[in-house]
Amino acid sequence: MVLEATMICVDNSEWMRNGDYSPTRFQAQADAINLICGAKTQSNPENTVGIMTTAGKGVRVLVTPTSDFGKILASMHGLEVGGEMNLTSSVQIAQLALKHRQNKKQQQRIIVFTGSPVKSDKKILEVIGKKLKKNNVALDIVDFGEDDDGKSEKLDALLASVNSNENSHIVHVPAGPNVLTDVLISSAIFTGDGEAGSGFAAAAAASAAVAAAAAAGGAGNFDFDVDPNLDPELALALRVSMEEERARQEAAARRAAEETTAKAANEGHEQGASSHDVTMTEMTTGTKVETAERGPDPMEDEAALLEQALAMSMSSSDTFQSAPAMAADTTMAEARPEDQLQDLASALEMLKQTPGKSSGVADMSKVLGDQNFVSSVLSSLPGVDPNDPSVKDLLASLKGNEEGREAIH
Repeated sequence: MVLEATMICVDNSEWMRNGDYSPTRFQAQADAINLICGAKTQSNPENTVGIMTTAGKGVRVLVTPTSDFGKILASMHGLEVGGEMNLTSSVQIAQLALKHRQNKKQQQRIIVFTGSPVKSDKKILEVIGKKLKKNNVALDIVDFGEDDDGKSEKLDALLASVNSNENSHIVHVPAGPNVLTDVLISSAIFTGDGEAGSGFAAAAAASAAVAAAAAAGGAGNFDFDVDPNLDPELALALRVSMEEERARQEAAARRAAEETTAKAANEGHEQGASSHDVTMTEMTTGTKVETAERGPDPMEDEAALLEQALAMSMSSSDTFQSAPAMAADTTMAEARPEDQLQDLASALEMLKQTPGKSSGVADMSKVLGDQNFVSSVLSSLPGVDPNDPSVKDLLASLKGNEEGREAIH
């Protein structure tokens, strides 16, 4: 690999504002310079590149020959455009900068970009070319843009005077659809003697071919339309960002599902509790109603017991007249008077023997003493005649017994 120190002369004249080269002449020139600097620094780690202007307020060295590619790119940033190009002064100052290079073993080369008309005389250019040849300085010329006032002839004369063993080259780039960098990649400025910059040129050509194929095919075969071979860091960053966004969406969906499940469980628990409260209320109400309906026990009152016994004796006739009514009437009609009297006596004895206090005997005597009440009770009995002498004797004997008991008490 060739060990070189290179000075690049940048045309920053007013002519660089034209847009016949996309996007402008100056921007196309800046892209080509970046490509050349990369080729030079990568072809040999000890190669150095310097940048200087040829127009503006005057010829000015932006950066002396250095191997720091970042420093070279920074020198091109914010470069002002204006004035006219001074080719002769630019070449002479570039040759002087190369003369003071640190590594004297480096070969010397000047690359000139001329996008504006050349005002210098042809003979002066030839003299400068011979001086460069004497000092073993090679010269590459990139001719683009304006082609007036015999510009091509002057540049060819300059190249012929400096050329030695085909170490100097010139490239004419006409305006058109071709990008300036695409033309330079396949030119001798990159390939040189077959060694200088050839590897970088091949890689750049391959990248350009891939980019063109991607543009023609839509570049839709890669994630996010980014080829990981061309920009692996950007592709990785986009992939990581996509994974983080997918994880965030999954976490949000899982959290929403958990909240929905918890809400449904809480609603079910509240409904169960309300149903339990309603059931307990209904049970309490039913208990109260049942207690109110049941009321006090009538057997606790002795007077009520006595009244119940009398009601039973009075309703015996109704019982005999109930269903089957015909069978009861036939039985009572066929019964003998003696049996009827025995039944009557038994009913009265049961009435007397009703459990109670001593006041129950006095009440029974009063009941038997009421002739109207006894007559009405006996009249309601079927087959019993209250005026029957046997019935009267029975009542008299019962009354006498009751009076005797009352006297004892």
